[in-house]
Amino acid sequence: MSQRIPVVAVVGRPNVGKSTLFNRFLGERLAIVDDRPGVTRDRHFARADWAGHVFFVVDTGGIVEGSDEPMDRQIREQALAAVAEADLILFIVDAKDGVHPLDQAIAEILRKEADRVILVANKSDRFPHDDAFLDFWSLGMGEPLPMAANTGAGSGNVLDRVVERFADLVPRELPGDDSTIRVAVIGKPNSGKSSLVNRLFGEERMVVSEIPGTTRDAVDSTMHYHGKDLVFVDTAGLRRQAKVKDSLEYYSALRTARVIREADVALLLADASEGITVQDLKIADQAWEAGCSVILVVNKWDLVEKDHKTAQTMEKELVARAPQFRWIPTLFASALTGLRARKTLDLILEVNEERNRRIPTHEVNEVMEELMRRQSTPHVRGRQVKFRYSTQASTAPPEFVLFCNLPGDVPENYIRFIHNGFRERWGFKGAPLRIRLRRSNQPS
Repeated sequence: MSQRIPVVAVVGRPNVGKSTLFNRFLGERLAIVDDRPGVTRDRHFARADWAGHVFFVVDTGGIVEGSDEPMDRQIREQALAAVAEADLILFIVDAKDGVHPLDQAIAEILRKEADRVILVANKSDRFPHDDAFLDFWSLGMGEPLPMAANTGAGSGNVLDRVVERFADLVPRELPGDDSTIRVAVIGKPNSGKSSLVNRLFGEERMVVSEIPGTTRDAVDSTMHYHGKDLVFVDTAGLRRQAKVKDSLEYYSALRTARVIREADVALLLADASEGITVQDLKIADQAWEAGCSVILVVNKWDLVEKDHKTAQTMEKELVARAPQFRWIPTLFASALTGLRARKTLDLILEVNEERNRRIPTHEVNEVMEELMRRQSTPHVRGRQVKFRYSTQASTAPPEFVLFCNLPGDVPENYIRFIHNGFRERWGFKGAPLRIRLRRSNQPS
């Protein structure tokens, strides 16, 4: 069974170090950090992992409770939307300043959610020599955990507490078994996602409107097809980040990202009347990087003026713009008329089977030897790269591990050559294929 990916929201008053903590947890500088309060306004989230647990971390703006300033009210609304969406809440306070009236006001807001709150006393730079952070027991949010986000001190203890709390989340697993395929229906707003789901089920499962953004939440519908349970998750349309303004739409994007992470197959719908846009390509990349098999459905094909070469020309242009589409099946369809709509079901089964395909180790090594005969391995600083052993390490998506003497020096063009060779031999239609290099004297 697949596990549902938890969401952890980081909240607190301005300038307590929320964005610094966010960056620390991710190990990279994604959030803008500044000493001035209110720098973080737009919410953003990223995937993190700790001790084998994967989760989303959501950075929020500083809450100024009681303020009449329009910006403060907007930031407060978005932060509270994060609280409502999250599985766990990290309530950040400033150990140097001590208990602040705004901390008390935020604690009152969070009191009903106390079972989901972890209190973090940031800027505890002198811990364990200074126990001032203990004053935060007075907030009634449980034990305050000392941490210094700027140096990383105490961050491991906080993350350990976070993943410990994941065990209490219900449900932890998505319904289904090996016969269940989770299908994320993704794409820009108004590309026809809900219409396609309705067409496949033969009934009005989803609310359909010409107004973009009708679907806010991810909605599940299950169909039994050729011995498999297909769970369709119709998601809110994904806009460019610059266009994601209100908190409701922002967290729809977060839910969609989580659905993609949990899916086996992504049905990407594009509007044929607009052509394949840059945003369509970015959405495809998001699903591809998450390890989903991808099917491109060019919807509203009935509205396009075309001849017998139109589809072929569009496919060639698509591969020229994004090479991975060479491996992604493209279906020109119409949810309105039903044109080729049912063919998506067969493609879902096909690409899911390819995603779970396992190649025997002896065959992998035979293909590697054939590829090296076709194009000899490169020389690096006078030494030749030698591949000694290759195997498929995992499926869903397929991942191959190649053991060689100089794994860090193999040029990208040779890795692409191997990748293309594997594709030519085994296909893996619609599925991302990953290649990892390891030193030959080290275990995988």
